[in-house]
Amino acid sequence: MPNHKNILLILGLCLFNLISCRTAEESPTSEAGTDPWTGLNDILSQISVPEFRDATYNILDFGAVADDATNSLPAIREAIRQCNAEGGGRVLVPAGTYRIDGPIHLLSNIDLHIAEGATLKFSTNPAYYLPVVRTRWEGVDCYNYSALIYAYEQENIAITGSGTLDGQAENGVWWDWSGAERYGWQEGMPSQADSMSRPRLYGWNTMEVPVEERILGEGAYLRPNFIQPFNCKNILIDSVTIRNSPMWIIHPALSENITVQNVKVISHGPNSDGCDPESCKNVLIKNCYFDTGDDCIALKSGRNQDGRNSGRPIENVIVQDCEMKDGHGGVVIGSEVSGGARNIFAENCKMDSPNLERAIRVKTNKVRGGTIENLYFRNIEVGEVKEAVVRVNMRYAIFSDPNQEFIPVVRNIYVENVTSQKSKYGVLIEGYDEEHPVSGVHLKDCTFNGVTQGNKIEFGSDLVFDNYLLNGEPVNDDQYATRD
Repeated sequence: MPNHKNILLILGLCLFNLISCRTAEESPTSEAGTDPWTGLNDILSQISVPEFRDATYNILDFGAVADDATNSLPAIREAIRQCNAEGGGRVLVPAGTYRIDGPIHLLSNIDLHIAEGATLKFSTNPAYYLPVVRTRWEGVDCYNYSALIYAYEQENIAITGSGTLDGQAENGVWWDWSGAERYGWQEGMPSQADSMSRPRLYGWNTMEVPVEERILGEGAYLRPNFIQPFNCKNILIDSVTIRNSPMWIIHPALSENITVQNVKVISHGPNSDGCDPESCKNVLIKNCYFDTGDDCIALKSGRNQDGRNSGRPIENVIVQDCEMKDGHGGVVIGSEVSGGARNIFAENCKMDSPNLERAIRVKTNKVRGGTIENLYFRNIEVGEVKEAVVRVNMRYAIFSDPNQEFIPVVRNIYVENVTSQKSKYGVLIEGYDEEHPVSGVHLKDCTFNGVTQGNKIEFGSDLVFDNYLLNGEPVNDDQYATRD
């Protein structure tokens, strides 16, 4: 007969090894004496741009007309369909301005190429973005209006070229649904705050209603994103200019192997985040320009129950050589980050505007849960920001059921060779409480000048300040927090 003790021992060892391997994968930390930035090259080696068959499908050959009277969407859809059916290639939008009455849905192996001098102007009629599609809205899974450019479960897709995508959103058009008077909303008008809109969606999330029953769209007033590849692989967005989005602008969700490069985003509406990869893996954002009404780059992984239940963190993200102008934050993690965030690298960026509120920001709260860890920032030149150069906030606003409690973990944040010229705070840390601090914030070779109110740190532990100068004076980490 088999020895049951030996069997149990073998099973126990196997389980231990499995847990150890998974823990190492999910929570990599830097050993003493090693350079954490070596992980950047490992991630870059896993990111590649898609390649396409050498075939061009000019939308003019399918009936598109560059004028205000003709809806060119049917021509673009047919070009995409035929290109996909024949093995893929480039769908070419030549120079000219095209009226687009509804969403473009990309298929596998399609490069939608917006040539120099070409502009796609998307209709602002909500009815054109129906029927509803599978999506995430502010981190909650649902069926809602289609993004203006959308893809679902596709591979090898691209939006390229130096042309322009114009969502035509403005005060009183899409933006008024935010419920803010400064964007055209007035008392008595519908908005996302209506009981059948955002509150209903958040309630479904709390009650874990099946996604198939979360049908929104008409009557819900939840604005669509501009570009959303959902559950896709091998994505490239390169060189286009994107303007005037209804809401979040570039929003890949639950997707892998993503490159966003040489893109210019200008949109000053409500929630006009520039680039929001959500629950994605292996992402490169490089040489982009952001001038937005909300966060320039915001890394997310789902809100509350949906984020925690999906088990899909935002991970392995590299931001390089980007410029941030207006916005709520330059590089931001959160706030919908319940699935966790890890292995985030940002380097060689410039951030400067009196309307940019923070440079580096982490935002979460007591109902989010998840672990945010291993965030690395270096060689970032900050001119002026309105509030803080570095802000880590575990008490961000709660817009859903406040009675839940899933307190997140925030740890291992490294900031190196970051300079700034004008701000209210240098470092602003708000841990949740003594038992749940922000842990392991390291500043090295940083110089913050023109800081009017110094540092403000509440519930921070294991802080390390190595050659951190504030208004020309060295900062001693021991005066702010005790070490673990």
